[in-house]
Amino acid sequence: MTTLPDAGTTAGSAAHLSAEPVGDPARQRTFAWEDPGEIAAAGAGRSGAELLAAWQAGTLPPPPVMRMLDFDGATFGEGSAAFQLTPREFHYNPLGTVHGGVLATLLDSACGCAVHSLLPAGVFYTSLDLTLKFLRPVTIQTGQITAEASVTHLGRRTALAEGRLTDAAGRLYATAVSSCLVMRPA
Repeated sequence: MTTLPDAGTTAGSAAHLSAEPVGDPARQRTFAWEDPGEIAAAGAGRSGAELLAAWQAGTLPPPPVMRMLDFDGATFGEGSAAFQLTPREFHYNPLGTVHGGVLATLLDSACGCAVHSLLPAGVFYTSLDLTLKFLRPVTIQTGQITAEASVTHLGRRTALAEGRLTDAAGRLYATAVSSCLVMRPA
């Protein structure tokens, strides 16, 4: 088992674990986000389609995760959703490719929002599970990728959505199947 050194050990040994900027200024980034509680409150009286339309129109800010991971954009339809992302170095894992968790977040977002687009006001969802198949690595050279998802089943208590992650040429990089719990008022 490997343990990471304490931040206070030898100079520079754990600097990469610090929240302080280090190294090349071109490899530093900051981002801002709006209060997620206010975003949730603003969406409480809206249907899923109305909430997603407000995000797309810019009348409601997007969730903080979209800013943190630097999503390029989103589009929504009835029972469908798509998110774009242009890979950057800060998305990389130690192997020099985009971390699978970033790709999973992109696909989870698309699948979840596809389900949300069909829910009336006051009805919410949460992901129960997400199954992914990674088919090829994503790198900066891949260019912009798009996670598209559509609902395959919407029941009273559960929903299913399927997603695909492709590049601009239509090459498939990953697939996903998501199960969501539909939460209706009592």
